[in-house]
Amino acid sequence: MSGTGRDGLYIDGEFRAARSGRVGSVEEKATGREIGRFALGEAPDVDDAVAAARSAQPAWAALSAPERASYLRGFAAQLDARHGELVEQSMRETGGVRAKAEDEVGTSIRQLHISAVQASEPAGDVLPPYKAGKLSLSRTVPLGVIGLITPWNYPMNLAMRAVAPGLAFGNTIVLKPAELTPVIGGQVLARAAHAAGLPPGVFNVVTGDGPGAGRPLAEHAGIDMLDFTGARAVGESVAAAAAGRDVRLELGGSNAFVVLDDADVELAASCAMIASLEFQGQTCISASRHIVLRDVAEAYLDAVTRKAESLVVGNPFDDVDLGPLISIAQRDRVHEQIVAPSLAKGARLVTGGTFEGLFYRPTVLADVTPDMPAFSEEIFGPVIPITVVDTEAEAIALTNGYPMLMNSVFSADLVRGMGVAEQLDAGEVHVNDAHARHGAENQLAGFTRRQWIGVQRTPLQLPEWASR
Repeated sequence: MSGTGRDGLYIDGEFRAARSGRVGSVEEKATGREIGRFALGEAPDVDDAVAAARSAQPAWAALSAPERASYLRGFAAQLDARHGELVEQSMRETGGVRAKAEDEVGTSIRQLHISAVQASEPAGDVLPPYKAGKLSLSRTVPLGVIGLITPWNYPMNLAMRAVAPGLAFGNTIVLKPAELTPVIGGQVLARAAHAAGLPPGVFNVVTGDGPGAGRPLAEHAGIDMLDFTGARAVGESVAAAAAGRDVRLELGGSNAFVVLDDADVELAASCAMIASLEFQGQTCISASRHIVLRDVAEAYLDAVTRKAESLVVGNPFDDVDLGPLISIAQRDRVHEQIVAPSLAKGARLVTGGTFEGLFYRPTVLADVTPDMPAFSEEIFGPVIPITVVDTEAEAIALTNGYPMLMNSVFSADLVRGMGVAEQLDAGEVHVNDAHARHGAENQLAGFTRRQWIGVQRTPLQLPEWASR
């Protein structure tokens, strides 16, 4: 069988088979049934896509900002017209519940509209001259061709957060979506871009696996920037392969969820459901370590256990709280490399730790110590490991020293909470809140780090399943 039409690559404005003629199967995660196919692109296909993007880039960049913005709005309109269909595709392909899929599709469309506006914003600055009689101007210019490798957990909007601004500012794109989610992460975007009339070569999609398509794209001399989101070990390998070009990486880490001794325990436990269990814990901003002061540890363990045990796991199209894990490999990693070794080292299984197929029960582990994988590793599954400490200083020390993206701190005293947040080595820290309840943009690159601290000042609007 060859991948053409709806299951083919999208290169230079055309859907076509991979040069090898090989295709892979797309499975619904909850049922295991085949719901589509995708072309298994390889290095020659990547060559074609990069050549098409490079050829198209000068003319695309030469368009006026309003013209590029119009194309982006058309792109958004095509996705919006299929909104309900795309939500269900995301549910089937990622295993996420409807609320997660609605957020993913809506965010993707919104990003296109935001970038359409950005395309027409001021394109530079008038700078103070370095010498009298001089005029100093700066202007934004496109990088050129962007290679984009995206993950399977939020495949559509993690692609669009680079695709939309990249196109808005005159770059062309070669996208390699994750092989576990090639339709919602790539094919549907190609169809929308094609229907919106984007010029050939401006947006290209090469589906395939990591070794066959991802590595050739990362190593390709014809791209000017590589954007990768995914596992830390893979990202470090990708960065090495892309040496000599601009590289943007968003990698996972062992994020911490710190509960101080004056915290509102019920609030913290409700937020823990979001921080560790939303989308089965399969996000790079999920909390992997719950570091709790001893005075509230028993109450926190009881609250978290009660809430976790109330959650319903099943097919996302049923009335459930959590869906399946993304793959057998991911389930086995969570169970055999995280949970089981931690139990063998002395952790205590409070609830969960069992599965049927890809459906893994929400799991709470107590008595977790820093030498256990449940503490030190990014879990990427529905597991809440709890480590008890005696002091605030100990909590801070145990939190730092690991790769992290996003932490949370809970305290009834906002000044105290912010004081702890400022001492945590993460790009984003939330006080009395779970991840993704706020948004932080425009992170500063270069010689400084910008830490974003979000403080919850009004009552949280948590999903019903997290508040039980």
